[in-house]
Amino acid sequence: MSQITITPIKDKVFGAIVTNTTLRNISDAEFETVKAAFLKCGFLVFPAQFLTEEESIAFGERFGEIQFGGRHVANRKPREDGSFETFEPNDQRMMGILGNQNWHADSTYMPVSAKCGMLSALAVPDEGGQTELADMRAGYAALDQPTKKRIESLSAYHSTQVSQANDNGYFPPERADTIFHGEAYLRSLVKTHPETAVKNLFIGRHAFGIPELPRQESRELLKGLVNFVVSDASRVYSHEWQVGDTIIWDNRALLHRARPYDYRQARVLIGTRVAGDPATELAHYPTDPEAGREAVAAELALLRKENAGKGFRWRDRLPY
Repeated sequence: MSQITITPIKDKVFGAIVTNTTLRNISDAEFETVKAAFLKCGFLVFPAQFLTEEESIAFGERFGEIQFGGRHVANRKPREDGSFETFEPNDQRMMGILGNQNWHADSTYMPVSAKCGMLSALAVPDEGGQTELADMRAGYAALDQPTKKRIESLSAYHSTQVSQANDNGYFPPERADTIFHGEAYLRSLVKTHPETAVKNLFIGRHAFGIPELPRQESRELLKGLVNFVVSDASRVYSHEWQVGDTIIWDNRALLHRARPYDYRQARVLIGTRVAGDPATELAHYPTDPEAGREAVAAELALLRKENAGKGFRWRDRLPY
Protein backbone atom coordinates (compact mmCIF):
# COMPACT_ATOMS: atom_id res chain seq x y z
CA MET A 1 0.00 0.00 0.00
CA SER A 2 1.27 3.46 -0.90
CA GLN A 3 2.14 5.78 1.95
CA ILE A 4 -0.26 8.65 2.56
CA THR A 5 0.97 11.83 0.86
CA ILE A 6 0.36 15.36 2.17
CA THR A 7 1.32 18.14 -0.25
CA PRO A 8 1.18 21.79 0.86
CA ILE A 9 -0.75 23.98 -1.54
CA LYS A 10 1.55 26.01 -3.73
CA ASP A 11 1.88 29.74 -2.99
CA LYS A 12 -0.39 29.51 0.06
CA VAL A 13 0.48 29.83 3.74
CA PHE A 14 -2.05 27.15 4.67
CA GLY A 15 -3.80 24.06 3.35
CA ALA A 16 -2.68 20.77 1.86
CA ILE A 17 -3.83 18.11 -0.60
CA VAL A 18 -3.97 14.56 0.76
CA THR A 19 -3.59 11.58 -1.57
CA ASN A 20 -2.86 7.86 -1.32
CA THR A 21 -5.55 7.24 1.27
CA THR A 22 -9.22 6.25 1.21
CA LEU A 23 -11.30 8.01 3.84
CA ARG A 24 -14.00 5.35 4.04
CA ASN A 25 -11.49 2.87 5.46
CA ILE A 26 -8.66 5.07 6.70
CA SER A 27 -6.44 3.34 9.27
CA ASP A 28 -5.80 4.70 12.75
CA ALA A 29 -2.18 5.44 11.85
CA GLU A 30 -3.20 7.31 8.69
CA PHE A 31 -5.79 9.27 10.62
CA GLU A 32 -3.21 10.44 13.14
CA THR A 33 -1.15 11.75 10.22
CA VAL A 34 -4.23 13.46 8.79
CA LYS A 35 -5.17 15.01 12.13
CA ALA A 36 -1.66 16.43 12.63
CA ALA A 37 -1.77 17.93 9.12
CA PHE A 38 -5.25 19.32 9.79
CA LEU A 39 -4.05 21.19 12.87
CA LYS A 40 -0.95 22.48 11.11
CA CYS A 41 -2.45 23.38 7.73
CA GLY A 42 -5.96 24.49 8.73
CA PHE A 43 -7.69 22.63 5.91
CA LEU A 44 -7.18 19.49 3.83
CA VAL A 45 -8.40 18.54 0.36
CA PHE A 46 -9.01 14.86 -0.43
CA PRO A 47 -9.58 14.39 -4.19
CA ALA A 48 -11.79 11.64 -5.62
CA GLN A 49 -13.14 10.15 -2.38
CA PHE A 50 -16.81 9.85 -3.49
CA LEU A 51 -18.09 9.61 0.07
CA THR A 52 -21.70 8.68 0.81
CA GLU A 53 -23.69 10.49 3.49
CA GLU A 54 -22.95 7.69 5.97
CA GLU A 55 -19.23 7.67 5.13
CA SER A 56 -19.07 11.45 5.54
CA ILE A 57 -20.53 11.11 9.04
CA ALA A 58 -18.19 8.26 9.93
CA PHE A 59 -15.11 10.24 8.92
CA GLY A 60 -16.34 13.35 10.71
CA GLU A 61 -16.80 11.34 13.90
CA ARG A 62 -13.06 10.71 13.92
CA PHE A 63 -12.68 14.41 14.80
CA GLY A 64 -15.39 14.55 17.46
CA GLU A 65 -19.11 14.59 18.16
CA ILE A 66 -21.21 15.39 15.09
CA GLN A 67 -23.34 18.53 15.19
CA PHE A 68 -25.06 17.40 12.01
CA GLY A 69 -23.98 14.98 9.32
CA GLY A 70 -24.71 13.79 5.80
CA ARG A 71 -26.86 16.85 5.08
CA HIS A 72 -27.27 18.04 1.51
CA VAL A 73 -25.99 21.60 1.07
CA ALA A 74 -27.71 22.31 -2.21
CA ASN A 75 -29.72 24.73 -4.33
CA ARG A 76 -32.33 22.06 -5.04
CA LYS A 77 -34.13 19.19 -3.38
CA PRO A 78 -34.63 15.65 -4.71
CA ARG A 79 -38.02 14.43 -5.94
CA GLU A 80 -39.23 10.86 -5.46
CA ASP A 81 -38.56 10.08 -9.14
CA GLY A 82 -34.88 10.99 -8.74
CA SER A 83 -35.11 14.38 -10.43
CA PHE A 84 -34.49 17.65 -8.60
CA GLU A 85 -36.64 20.67 -7.80
CA THR A 86 -34.87 24.03 -7.78
CA PHE A 87 -35.61 26.28 -4.80
CA GLU A 88 -37.71 29.36 -5.43
CA PRO A 89 -35.84 32.68 -5.08
CA ASN A 90 -37.60 33.52 -1.81
CA ASP A 91 -37.11 30.07 -0.26
CA GLN A 92 -35.37 30.39 3.12
CA ARG A 93 -32.85 27.73 2.05
CA MET A 94 -31.97 29.83 -0.99
CA MET A 95 -31.44 32.78 1.33
CA GLY A 96 -28.98 30.66 3.29
CA ILE A 97 -27.07 29.77 0.14
CA LEU A 98 -26.77 33.41 -0.86
CA GLY A 99 -25.84 34.52 2.64
CA ASN A 100 -23.03 31.98 2.79
CA GLN A 101 -21.34 33.69 -0.13
CA ASN A 102 -19.96 36.05 2.53
CA TRP A 103 -17.00 35.15 4.73
CA HIS A 104 -18.10 33.33 7.89
CA ALA A 105 -17.32 30.75 10.53
CA ASP A 106 -19.93 28.09 11.33
CA SER A 107 -22.29 28.10 14.31
CA THR A 108 -20.85 31.23 15.93
CA TYR A 109 -24.51 32.32 16.29
CA MET A 110 -25.09 29.37 18.64
CA PRO A 111 -23.90 29.02 22.26
CA VAL A 112 -21.16 26.58 21.17
CA SER A 113 -19.48 27.23 17.83
CA ALA A 114 -18.32 24.38 15.57
CA LYS A 115 -14.95 22.62 15.67
CA CYS A 116 -14.65 21.81 11.98
CA GLY A 117 -16.68 21.56 8.80
CA MET A 118 -16.57 19.09 5.95
CA LEU A 119 -18.01 19.14 2.42
CA SER A 120 -18.07 16.43 -0.25
CA ALA A 121 -19.19 17.09 -3.83
CA LEU A 122 -22.04 15.14 -5.44
CA ALA A 123 -22.82 17.57 -8.27
CA VAL A 124 -21.12 20.78 -9.38
CA PRO A 125 -22.05 23.55 -11.85
CA ASP A 126 -20.22 24.10 -15.11
CA GLU A 127 -18.49 27.16 -13.65
CA GLY A 128 -18.44 29.06 -10.38
CA GLY A 129 -19.62 27.61 -7.09
CA GLN A 130 -16.12 27.35 -5.61
CA THR A 131 -15.58 27.08 -1.87
CA GLU A 132 -13.02 29.57 -0.59
CA LEU A 133 -11.14 29.54 2.70
CA ALA A 134 -9.20 32.30 4.48
CA ASP A 135 -6.44 31.81 7.06
CA MET A 136 -7.28 33.92 10.10
CA ARG A 137 -4.08 32.79 11.85
CA ALA A 138 -1.82 34.30 9.20
CA GLY A 139 -4.14 37.30 9.02
CA TYR A 140 -3.79 37.98 12.74
CA ALA A 141 -0.02 37.46 12.63
CA ALA A 142 0.29 40.08 9.86
CA LEU A 143 -1.54 42.80 11.79
CA ASP A 144 0.55 45.68 13.08
CA GLN A 145 1.09 45.93 16.82
CA PRO A 146 -1.22 48.92 17.40
CA THR A 147 -4.10 46.99 15.79
CA LYS A 148 -3.33 43.86 17.81
CA LYS A 149 -3.33 45.94 20.98
CA ARG A 150 -6.57 47.66 20.00
CA ILE A 151 -8.51 44.42 19.45
CA GLU A 152 -6.96 42.13 22.06
CA SER A 153 -9.72 42.71 24.62
CA LEU A 154 -12.65 43.38 22.25
CA SER A 155 -15.59 41.05 21.59
CA ALA A 156 -18.50 41.10 19.16
CA TYR A 157 -21.98 39.65 19.19
CA HIS A 158 -22.84 36.96 16.62
CA SER A 159 -26.27 36.50 15.03
CA THR A 160 -27.42 34.91 11.79
CA GLN A 161 -30.55 37.09 11.83
CA VAL A 162 -28.36 40.16 11.73
CA SER A 163 -26.06 38.73 9.06
CA GLN A 164 -28.96 37.81 6.76
CA ALA A 165 -30.52 41.25 7.17
CA ASN A 166 -27.20 43.04 6.69
CA ASP A 167 -25.97 40.99 3.71
CA ASN A 168 -29.20 40.31 1.82
CA GLY A 169 -31.86 42.65 3.15
CA TYR A 170 -33.65 39.49 4.29
CA PHE A 171 -35.38 39.48 7.68
CA PRO A 172 -36.27 35.86 8.49
CA PRO A 173 -39.12 35.11 10.89
CA GLU A 174 -37.90 34.69 14.46
CA ARG A 175 -38.42 31.24 15.97
CA ALA A 176 -36.78 29.91 19.10
CA ASP A 177 -36.23 26.42 17.64
CA THR A 178 -34.28 27.66 14.59
CA ILE A 179 -31.02 29.46 13.93
CA PHE A 180 -33.11 32.65 13.83
CA HIS A 181 -33.71 32.50 17.58
CA GLY A 182 -33.45 36.16 18.47
CA GLU A 183 -30.35 35.82 20.62
CA ALA A 184 -26.72 36.78 20.06
CA TYR A 185 -23.57 35.40 21.65
CA LEU A 186 -20.52 37.41 22.57
CA ARG A 187 -17.17 36.13 21.26
CA SER A 188 -13.65 37.54 21.44
CA LEU A 189 -12.23 39.03 18.25
CA VAL A 190 -8.94 37.26 18.99
CA LYS A 191 -9.03 33.54 19.71
CA THR A 192 -6.27 31.30 21.00
CA HIS A 193 -6.58 27.91 19.33
CA PRO A 194 -7.25 25.26 22.00
CA GLU A 195 -4.97 22.63 20.45
CA THR A 196 -2.14 24.63 18.87
CA ALA A 197 -2.12 27.76 21.09
CA VAL A 198 -1.82 29.89 17.92
CA LYS A 199 -3.79 33.15 17.95
CA ASN A 200 -6.20 34.04 15.16
CA LEU A 201 -9.02 36.43 14.36
CA PHE A 202 -12.48 35.02 15.06
CA ILE A 203 -14.98 37.20 13.21
CA GLY A 204 -16.91 36.95 9.92
CA ARG A 205 -20.37 37.90 8.62
CA HIS A 206 -22.27 36.91 11.77
CA ALA A 207 -20.21 39.28 13.96
CA PHE A 208 -21.62 42.70 14.85
CA GLY A 209 -21.99 45.17 17.65
CA ILE A 210 -18.70 45.43 19.54
CA PRO A 211 -20.05 46.70 22.89
CA GLU A 212 -17.10 49.00 23.58
CA LEU A 213 -17.40 50.87 20.24
CA PRO A 214 -19.96 53.09 18.51
CA ARG A 215 -21.93 51.21 15.86
CA GLN A 216 -20.22 52.70 12.80
CA GLU A 217 -16.75 52.24 14.26
CA SER A 218 -17.60 48.63 15.12
CA ARG A 219 -18.87 47.94 11.60
CA GLU A 220 -15.79 49.50 10.00
CA LEU A 221 -13.41 47.60 12.26
CA LEU A 222 -15.01 44.21 11.67
CA LYS A 223 -15.22 44.71 7.91
CA GLY A 224 -11.71 46.12 7.76
CA LEU A 225 -10.21 43.14 9.57
CA VAL A 226 -11.80 40.63 7.18
CA ASN A 227 -10.78 42.71 4.17
CA PHE A 228 -7.21 42.87 5.47
CA VAL A 229 -6.98 39.10 5.85
CA VAL A 230 -8.29 38.35 2.34
CA SER A 231 -6.26 41.13 0.68
CA ASP A 232 -3.23 38.83 0.53
CA ALA A 233 -3.66 36.02 -2.00
CA SER A 234 -1.42 33.70 0.00
CA ARG A 235 -4.03 33.71 2.79
CA VAL A 236 -6.97 32.73 0.54
CA TYR A 237 -7.60 29.41 -1.20
CA SER A 238 -10.34 28.84 -3.81
CA HIS A 239 -11.32 25.21 -4.45
CA GLU A 240 -12.57 24.30 -7.91
CA TRP A 241 -14.86 21.39 -7.11
CA GLN A 242 -14.69 18.08 -8.89
CA VAL A 243 -17.33 15.47 -8.15
CA GLY A 244 -15.97 13.18 -5.42
CA ASP A 245 -13.77 15.79 -3.70
CA THR A 246 -13.88 16.18 0.08
CA ILE A 247 -12.61 19.19 2.07
CA ILE A 248 -12.34 19.49 5.85
CA TRP A 249 -11.35 22.73 7.59
CA ASP A 250 -10.73 24.01 11.10
CA ASN A 251 -13.65 26.27 11.93
CA ARG A 252 -11.77 27.64 14.93
CA ALA A 253 -9.07 29.22 12.74
CA LEU A 254 -10.45 29.78 9.22
CA LEU A 255 -13.28 31.60 7.51
CA HIS A 256 -14.98 30.20 4.42
CA ARG A 257 -17.51 31.19 1.79
CA ALA A 258 -19.19 29.86 -1.36
CA ARG A 259 -18.89 31.62 -4.71
CA PRO A 260 -21.78 32.50 -7.07
CA TYR A 261 -22.84 30.29 -9.95
CA ASP A 262 -25.84 29.75 -12.26
CA TYR A 263 -28.44 28.57 -9.73
CA ARG A 264 -30.39 26.79 -12.44
CA GLN A 265 -27.53 24.26 -12.39
CA ALA A 266 -27.02 21.73 -9.63
CA ARG A 267 -24.51 22.31 -6.85
CA VAL A 268 -25.01 19.50 -4.34
CA LEU A 269 -22.53 18.97 -1.51
CA ILE A 270 -22.72 16.67 1.49
CA GLY A 271 -22.23 18.77 4.61
CA THR A 272 -21.00 17.39 7.93
CA ARG A 273 -20.19 19.59 10.90
CA VAL A 274 -18.25 18.57 14.00
CA ALA A 275 -19.47 20.12 17.24
CA GLY A 276 -17.13 22.32 19.22
CA ASP A 277 -15.89 21.46 22.68
CA PRO A 278 -17.93 23.53 25.17
CA ALA A 279 -14.78 24.00 27.24
CA THR A 280 -13.24 26.11 24.45
CA GLU A 281 -16.02 27.04 21.98
CA LEU A 282 -18.66 28.26 24.43
CA ALA A 283 -19.58 31.93 24.03
CA HIS A 284 -18.96 34.37 26.88
CA TYR A 285 -22.53 34.65 28.19
CA PRO A 286 -24.70 31.91 26.64
CA THR A 287 -26.68 31.41 29.87
CA ASP A 288 -27.46 35.14 30.20
CA PRO A 289 -28.72 36.06 26.72
CA GLU A 290 -30.73 39.19 27.60
CA ALA A 291 -27.99 41.59 26.47
CA GLY A 292 -27.63 39.59 23.26
CA ARG A 293 -31.36 39.72 22.58
CA GLU A 294 -31.33 43.46 23.10
CA ALA A 295 -28.36 43.83 20.75
CA VAL A 296 -30.11 41.81 18.02
CA ALA A 297 -33.37 43.72 18.36
CA ALA A 298 -31.62 47.09 18.24
CA GLU A 299 -29.46 46.17 15.23
CA LEU A 300 -32.39 44.69 13.29
CA ALA A 301 -34.43 47.84 13.91
CA LEU A 302 -31.63 49.97 12.46
CA LEU A 303 -31.16 47.63 9.49
CA ARG A 304 -34.90 47.69 8.73
CA LYS A 305 -34.79 51.47 8.70
CA GLU A 306 -31.68 51.53 6.50
CA ASN A 307 -33.16 48.91 4.17
CA ALA A 308 -36.55 50.61 3.80
CA GLY A 309 -37.53 50.81 0.14
CA LYS A 310 -34.56 48.77 -1.08
CA GLY A 311 -36.22 45.35 -1.07
CA PHE A 312 -34.29 42.11 -1.19
CA ARG A 313 -30.77 42.91 -2.36
CA TRP A 314 -30.16 39.38 -3.63
CA ARG A 315 -32.68 39.37 -6.48
CA ASP A 316 -30.26 40.74 -9.08
CA ARG A 317 -27.90 37.84 -8.28
CA LEU A 318 -30.40 35.21 -9.48
CA PRO A 319 -30.73 34.30 -13.18
CA TYR A 320 -34.38 33.18 -12.89
